[in-house]
Amino acid sequence: MFQACVLLLLLSISIAFGGRWFGAQLADAGHSEATTLREIVIGNNVLSVPDNAIRFAEARHDGIAQRLDLYLRWPNLEGYSRETRNDFNHVDSSKQIIFLSFEEQMTSRDMSNRFETVYSKIIEPGPIEGPNGILFYRFKPEAGFGDEVLAVGHEEGQTLPFVARCLSGEAARQALAPCERDEVVGNDMSMTYRFPASLLAEWRMMEHAVRDKASTLIRGPR
Repeated sequence: MFQACVLLLLLSISIAFGGRWFGAQLADAGHSEATTLREIVIGNNVLSVPDNAIRFAEARHDGIAQRLDLYLRWPNLEGYSRETRNDFNHVDSSKQIIFLSFEEQMTSRDMSNRFETVYSKIIEPGPIEGPNGILFYRFKPEAGFGDEVLAVGHEEGQTLPFVARCLSGEAARQALAPCERDEVVGNDMSMTYRFPASLLAEWRMMEHAVRDKASTLIRGPR
């Protein structure tokens, strides 16, 4: 009987520790805490990115890639860690993650440069005022953008506006990052970043922070 009690005690301890370990593994599923730097080549660009900022496990290796997807927590724009796992797992409807994608530039103009040449011709007049100087424009029905809206912000001293496309209505409430913006960075490389609509209230700070972060990741031409 004594031996049976000891075995039961040991089994209980094993289950307790095993449960904690397994629970931690589930919480980290798909994520990585490692800060090992990966050297990734996209077109004529070399990026140096830590594992914990790379969104998909199969992309966490050195080499040539057509596209690289990252995820970073606002506002420090750092990758996954145990301390911030609730935000990365979107616990309690947390929306603190910015998603970045890098790939070779496919079009000659980014969104800011497309405002006058393209977007201004397919948006309705009479914008709606948004947070922190943002103006929301609806697309004309024939433009084919559904329920999306165009968010435009003008910064003093800048000739080109901040431009992002955002989902609206229920689709925006359900999405983790309903707004999207693309820019040209590095050597003919396109960076697209998707972000929570709430960050439009901080669009100037976010824009500078994302560009600064990108510049630290891009090590130079190939």
